[in-house]
Parts: sequence; C-alpha cells; structure tokens
Amino acid sequence: MKRYLDFVWPLLGLVAVVLSVKLLYEKLKSEAASDPLVRAMLATGDFWADLKIIGSVIWQKLAIIPPHAYVLALTSTLVAYIALAWYDRIALIHLGKERGISFFYVATCSFVTYALSHNIGASVFSGGMVRLRAYTAKGLTAAEVAMLVALCSFTFAFGTLLLLGLVLLFEPEIIKPLTSLSRHFAIGESAARLVGAGFLAFCALYTFGAWMRLRPLSIGSFRLVYPRMPIVLRQYFAAPIELIGAAGIIYFALPEGSPGPHVVLGAFLLSFSAGLLSQVPGGVGVMEAVFLAVMPTVPATSVFAALLVWRLFYLLVPLAMSIPVILLFERSQLSHAIHTDAAQKENAPN
Repeated sequence: MKRYLDFVWPLLGLVAVVLSVKLLYEKLKSEAASDPLVRAMLATGDFWADLKIIGSVIWQKLAIIPPHAYVLALTSTLVAYIALAWYDRIALIHLGKERGISFFYVATCSFVTYALSHNIGASVFSGGMVRLRAYTAKGLTAAEVAMLVALCSFTFAFGTLLLLGLVLLFEPEIIKPLTSLSRHFAIGESAARLVGAGFLAFCALYTFGAWMRLRPLSIGSFRLVYPRMPIVLRQYFAAPIELIGAAGIIYFALPEGSPGPHVVLGAFLLSFSAGLLSQVPGGVGVMEAVFLAVMPTVPATSVFAALLVWRLFYLLVPLAMSIPVILLFERSQLSHAIHTDAAQKENAPN
C-alpha cells in the first residue's frame, strides 16, 4: 500500500498545483471585477483579453500608493511569514521533534501551508495535508502532525485573543461603527472592555496552567501534553508579531492621515477573524465592510487599494510562489519513490 501511496501523493500534488493556478486567476479576476463596467468587459472577452484587462485594472489601483509604502508593506509581509514559520517551530519543539529539521525546511513548509490555506479556506484540512506530506517525510507520525496543526491553530487563536483583548480594553469605541453591519455589535464601551478583559483572562488562565505544569491528559494510547512555559512564552511573541506584521501591510498602504496603527490592527483582527470563521477565502467582502465602517474618513478607493496590496502580498503572491515549491517537492519525492521501487525489485529474490 505504501508503494502505491508513494506514486499517488505526487499525483495529488500536481492536482493541487492545477487548482492553485486556477484559483489564483479567479481571485485576480474577482478583484478586478469589483467595478461593474470592468465586470461587463470581462464577461465578453476571451482569456488573453481578460488577462490584459485584469492586469490593467489592478495596476491602476496600485499606482496610487507611493513606492516607499510598498517597501514597508513588503517588510511587514516578510515579518508575518517568518512568524508563521515560528508557529511550526514552536509546535515541533513542543513535540520534541525539532532536531534534524532545519528552519529553512520548516519555513518553506509553513509558507506553502499558509499560502494554500489562506486562499482556499478550511485551513485545518488544506494546510494539514501540506504539513502531513512535509513532516511525515521527516519522520513524524500522522498523529504528531495532527497535534502540530492543532497547536499552530491555537497559537494563532491565542494571539488574536491577546491582541483583540488589548484593543477592546483600550480602544472599545472601535466596536461602535460596526453596529451598521450587525446588531450584535450594539454594545457599550463598558461591555466592550469587559469582553476584552475576558479575552485577556483566558490568556492569563492558559499561562497559569503552563506555570502549574499540569499533568498530561491520557486517553488510551493518546497522550495530550499541556504546553510548558518556554512554549507559552514563545507563543506570546510569535502570534502578535505575525498579526501585527499582517496588519502592517494594510497600515503602510493606507494614505497619510489615516487612523493610527491600533485602529488598523483592531479592524484587521475583527475582519480577518470574521473571514476565517465564515470560511470566506481571503475574507473577500468582509474585510472591506469592516474597514469602511471603522475608517469612514478614509476614501473608499484608498481602503480598497490598501486591501488589494494586502491580498497581493499576503495571499496571492505567496500562492503563486508556492506552486513551483510544490512541484519541486513532489518531483523529488516521486524520483525517490521510483529509485526505491527499482532497488527493491533488483534486490528481490528471483
């Protein structure tokens, strides 16, 4: 069975590449088609004509942003993806499996994982399959990869609750403009602060459990180990750095005079979390609505341009870069499987 899987996995990798290319084109097309006139033009043209229109529209949107803003946005993107790689490294340290796996390998795996999961959605499954392929090749079991995925997801959630708790505690008025989107946001500043304090209390309780060195939970052969303080302290740094880096892309792409970084961070946390919960790839529509509500004084065109930069830098460019990485990895795995199969046949008794 394993011999068959060695050949099936590369085939699935090729399918993922084809779907990723198609997804990349569709997402670029949807970004350009936000204008009704452009949408009508795309409905009548052929593929190459559509591609030219898409490139022209996106270029026009990006041209209003100054060059220095792109440098700062790119720097923020690099910070975010390095922190995402740290998520995986922290999980490997927790599992005691970090030896023999270089940070470059971890960073590459993490990059491809999040490039796919952020664009496709259903991150536990889409990202989990990438990690399963990459880390089982380094000796981890499927159960260990599942625990790694779970800890990485929790690290992101922990960072979101930590930062959102701080934002709601010190900037509770950020919730008020969102009442136009949903009545569920119709809460006072005191209630918003209480919610923020609840988020921070959860983070403190989680940290207290690590400090108390709670015993592992054993269910049959399954053993769940509570993260120790060195792991939790790393999470306190890695998760906020990643989220601040991702929000920084939008902040630097906005025009001068826009709301401060704390407001942008709050809007990003609220909109990106809502997009993930709704499983809308890239939070399309959700992020625009939240940012326009929170920042009514910023021109809508500037908000759309900043969010386009975020999607390009944080979502689409990584997706495009991950495609050749998947091809190279699956090619190497297929070559290894062919050589292994040939060696086994040569050594088999006649």
